[in-house]
Amino acid sequence: MLNFDLSEKKDEELPPVYHGNPITDRKSTFQAHLAPVVCLKQVKNILAELYKNKKIASATHNIYAYRIYCEDKQTFLQDCEDDGETAAGGRLLHLMQILNVHNVLVVVSRWYGGILLGPDRFKHINNCARNILVEQNYTNISQNSSKPLGKNKRMRKEKKKAEH
Repeated sequence: MLNFDLSEKKDEELPPVYHGNPITDRKSTFQAHLAPVVCLKQVKNILAELYKNKKIASATHNIYAYRIYCEDKQTFLQDCEDDGETAAGGRLLHLMQILNVHNVLVVVSRWYGGILLGPDRFKHINNCARNILVEQNYTNISQNSSKPLGKNKRMRKEKKKAEH
């Protein structure tokens, strides 16, 4: 667990924290939490507030990443933490970069169910994060889109056959 020095008075109100729908696979459960942030102090305060929740604090891993756009420097302040889930924080931050989201903190809690998931765990972590980012309108990707993102190999073959 992170130890932040929050001895300063909390004169600013915390932004709202949104909780996504859990994903369960082979007894492991993943749930994303999202909060809008504009400074590092808010990130620290929100993380401290989340850890007050016994269920979240008892999670095996609380993976998080944040991206804050600094208007004056025209750069991003961004960081991530995998909390023991090797490479998960970096992958979460990479997802946020690809989706070009900013001024947001995403925390994905994982409760380990006793069965190793292998690389599927990263899929669940990113799906939880993507779902809550879409729900809270941080990205314009349609959640219910059934349209494939890339070219379908079969369609290309059929098109070639039709041309000949």
